[in-house]
Amino acid sequence: MAISDHYFSPRLHQSKAPFSHFVRHGDLGYTAGIIGQRADDGSLVSDDVAEQCEAMMSNLQTLLDDLELNSSNVLRTTIYLTDYKDFDTINAIYAEHLSEPFPVRTTVQVAALPLGAKVQIDTVIGL
Repeated sequence: MAISDHYFSPRLHQSKAPFSHFVRHGDLGYTAGIIGQRADDGSLVSDDVAEQCEAMMSNLQTLLDDLELNSSNVLRTTIYLTDYKDFDTINAIYAEHLSEPFPVRTTVQVAALPLGAKVQIDTVIGL
């Protein structure tokens, strides 16, 4: 049985909620849901979906950098958004941060996200 390693990035918001930013299990890793949150105080960077998405992808990159990985390690993403009218905006920013061949992705509209965020991502990472 593979042993799991848990990681909580010192460069992302230091939430008191009971979760890890990343868990490694065997040859795969899993990120927690990442939103457009400031590292210092945990607030959203803005009410604007584009700014939140940019910060969300930046936070994902911070976590990948911490783990000495890059976007080519991302195998699967799930995007949660609160309004499908934001799909094109989120798609454009997402495509700027990840490159072809793109990871497998599911996009789901949800009723609400933490802190009132408009978009959230979680990923599966190949190690």
